[in-house]
Amino acid sequence: MSLVLVVVRQVIIMFVMVMCGTLLYHGHKLSMDGVRNMGNILIYLVIPCVIIRSFQLERTPETMRGLLFSGIAGLAVLCLSVLVSHLTFRKDGIAAFASAFSNPGFFGIPLITAVLGQEAVFYAAFFIAFLNLGQWTWGISTMTGESPRKGFSLNRLMKAPFVVAIVVGLILYFTGLQLPEIVNSCLSSIAAVNTPMAMICIGVYLAQTPIRHMLMQKKLYLILLMRLLVIPLLSLALLLIFPASMRDMRLAVLLEAACPVGANIAVYAQIHHQNYTYAVETVIFSTLLSIATLPLITYLAGLLL
Repeated sequence: MSLVLVVVRQVIIMFVMVMCGTLLYHGHKLSMDGVRNMGNILIYLVIPCVIIRSFQLERTPETMRGLLFSGIAGLAVLCLSVLVSHLTFRKDGIAAFASAFSNPGFFGIPLITAVLGQEAVFYAAFFIAFLNLGQWTWGISTMTGESPRKGFSLNRLMKAPFVVAIVVGLILYFTGLQLPEIVNSCLSSIAAVNTPMAMICIGVYLAQTPIRHMLMQKKLYLILLMRLLVIPLLSLALLLIFPASMRDMRLAVLLEAACPVGANIAVYAQIHHQNYTYAVETVIFSTLLSIATLPLITYLAGLLL
């Protein structure tokens, strides 16, 4: 099966799951409290299991090189995203946040797993770490107009579940320690619920979004143009700098960069008393349109990477 067909198939599966979430909400079988609880399960248990599982690789010169280059590539792509978003949306903090930061955990990891296999999630670990750091600093600062130092805590960052998972994964990787088979099986089983739980949560958000009102918001179209096309295309051009022998690494980082708006924007907008509805609309609309843009970006990647 071609690369594009794999992506199309995976995106369709994910959207079926989104519709399941919408139907469950409309059928009064799933409430917002339930979705918040599911979100906590994803953030504090499922994503860490996915990350730790991805580091269960043999330490070889090849994987060491992949880890180094994936960190450099991820940081470079995110810096590019932030720069482009800042220049485009100087007076709209939510738009800048939405444009700069994708959804690598809930959306990107399932895509990478489907296209490249579970082992390739290894290449996404640093992208996820740098993205969350960027959201906590530049993202919140841009959204609220406050100094990035205000409310930022290094101690809090180091206790964040994705950081803890990466540290544990790196320790296992560099020491060569292999987890017992029963632990690995548990990690794999928990990691497997990442896609359905995340998509069902997005489906509940979709159920609460007035679609007609969303479609009439002209600003959303510019945000989505930047998030789903301009930034991924620029990222693709940037990734061409890296060695052609590291195709899986380049494709994994590109898939992360090409994902729709990260769901965290809704959480941060709510916490910091910003326009929560506007933030949710960027997530929902970009998720819907990504069914067309992700296969396009993947097709171009197949030609160039």
